[in-house]
Amino acid sequence: MATLVSFHAHPDDEAIPTGGTLAKAAEDGHRVVLVFATRGEHGEVEEDFLDPGETLRDRRVQETLRSAEILGASRVEFLGYVDSGMMGTPENDAPDCFWQADVEEAAAKLAEILREENADVLTVYDDHGVYGHPDHIQVHRVGVRAAELAGTGRVYESTGNRDAIRKDMLEARDTGVEMPGDLDPDAFSDFGVTDAEITTVVDVTDFLDVKRASMRAHASQISEASFFLSMPDEFFARGFGVEWYIRRGERPAERETSLFDGIA
Repeated sequence: MATLVSFHAHPDDEAIPTGGTLAKAAEDGHRVVLVFATRGEHGEVEEDFLDPGETLRDRRVQETLRSAEILGASRVEFLGYVDSGMMGTPENDAPDCFWQADVEEAAAKLAEILREENADVLTVYDDHGVYGHPDHIQVHRVGVRAAELAGTGRVYESTGNRDAIRKDMLEARDTGVEMPGDLDPDAFSDFGVTDAEITTVVDVTDFLDVKRASMRAHASQISEASFFLSMPDEFFARGFGVEWYIRRGERPAERETSLFDGIA
């Protein structure tokens, strides 16, 4: 069996793009390790959601531990950086935020975990962080460098299939599914990558209940009324039943269906 280290920017990032892959890996007997650059301090939360004296940072850590349990992860680590906020916000300039982190220093922290785990596979994000979030871009930079330092030979970039997403959203809209105003199908031209760029497609249909439960664990960020949890099961399955990756290095001769192809 292999060890998969999945590197993410904030709590809940593990659930939405990679939750099915992680749950499937754990069920198949692989060791799953989650590493987060930040604790998501600058996430948005409803007024009075937190308990008196509770910080969002603390709540999101607890949500992450619950999600990890649901997904079957064996270890959770935080690198200790502060959430950088969205691109162009003042939080980008904070000296302790992840966006401002020295890549070599942050990569050394992650590489130490990769060595401890003797990791076979590392997941990061694509080079523009899927949708341009500064912390996601930094995950790519730091993760790629950490793999070089630790000698982790198999690295996958979690991404989105903009062609498939736009097609499914258009069909959902035509069927009468109510779409949030900020999820315009025509606004996905810079999201993820084209279908042709994707090397690896993991079918996680059998793990949709686990994936949704992982999302639900992050209640401070993903409410029951959210797009993710309120959409009809049919469209949730179509939108989240596969997870997309780009394998770094030499492109596989055929499109892969697992992060572990060829690993004993």
